Amino acid sequence: MSATEEFILAHRNDDVRRLALQANRHPEVDMQYALRQIGGWQAARAKLPSWAAHDGIVYPPHLSLEQCSSETTALYKAGLCRQLLDAQRIGGGAMADLTGGMGVDFAALAPLFTRAFYIERQTELCDCARHNLRVLGLTHAEVMEGDGLDLLPSLPQLDLLFIDPARRDQRGARTFAIGDCTPNILPVLPKMLQKARCVMVKLSPMLDWHQAAAEVSGCYKEALRHIHIVATANECKELLLVLSSEPGGTPLHIWCSNDSDIFVTDAETERTAPPAPVASSEECNDALWLYEPNAAVMKAGCFGTLAQRYPLKAVAQNSHLFVGKQLVEAFPGRRFRVCGVTTLNKRSLRERLDGITSANITVRNFPLTAVELRKRLRLADGGSTYIMATTTAAREHLLFVCEKG
Repeated sequence: MSATEEFILAHRNDDVRRLALQANRHPEVDMQYALRQIGGWQAARAKLPSWAAHDGIVYPPHLSLEQCSSETTALYKAGLCRQLLDAQRIGGGAMADLTGGMGVDFAALAPLFTRAFYIERQTELCDCARHNLRVLGLTHAEVMEGDGLDLLPSLPQLDLLFIDPARRDQRGARTFAIGDCTPNILPVLPKMLQKARCVMVKLSPMLDWHQAAAEVSGCYKEALRHIHIVATANECKELLLVLSSEPGGTPLHIWCSNDSDIFVTDAETERTAPPAPVASSEECNDALWLYEPNAAVMKAGCFGTLAQRYPLKAVAQNSHLFVGKQLVEAFPGRRFRVCGVTTLNKRSLRERLDGITSANITVRNFPLTAVELRKRLRLADGGSTYIMATTTAAREHLLFVCEKG
């Protein structure tokens, strides 16, 4: 083992910035490489735990690690891919990732196929992939250096084509629209669908799914089959488009996934669903349960369908909170048992908050921020009490004092 490798193992739990200041003490160590590996391993412990469990992984520059999928979202794609293969009753013959990057998505998808092509333009990332994929046991992976779209004609017929267009422009600024990403997949979708049975596209969670559906359908009519809004720990991470070249298209389905919490609808249902019914002031004050949709459902905006499926009413059209008198265990989001409801009236606040010294505060469609409201209520953060502050359809500012359901 080299001095650099020994240094990495001995100091990988140490503060990287402090180690950088001590570089002169270790002339025998390739300090730039060592610090990158230590920092990469520390980031991977949370983002890519199975990768971090392998001592032999080589971490690329920080930007690639920052931009790569988390292990959770990569495994979601693998589960989705398995469903697609089963639905088409085909074995996993061949797949290709046209924008390999760090290889996290590729490593999750490749085990489902007999042949798997990792394609990447950057030499350094290709070198890392050749090493890391062997460490991860993916000995059948074929690493190809070059532009994925340029190399597409040289590939065999595929069961899956995966692409994650870069969401930064030439100046490094973030982009969100499909046409602004690199590469712009819209002009080449027909060629991609000629090469593969299924095409999976990863996009920014900031992109509106209606806009994405319209743009893609305009280039290849009826090919778009699924849109997946993927969130973890109630934070939207990515938008996945699934297209198929197979005949017999089905209605466009929208999957709102927040870890194991999944809500599925379709575009036609969303188009025809009436707005969610709005609760009256009396119904708000008499509510026994309060419901907050998860981040994926919030992003999808399918509140009318949500209200159709569950016997609930919206506090207001723009508050995105729902109330009811019964427990709905299948609701895709957080459930709260309502202990009391109050306005900002001082007397009412004293009565409802009597004995409460701390609370978790959330505001939705409310004139104060959570910090401002906490200061006004003089409550510490945390505890078992939850306060959901919002505005009703009657423009009344209400605080629902709750406990987790």
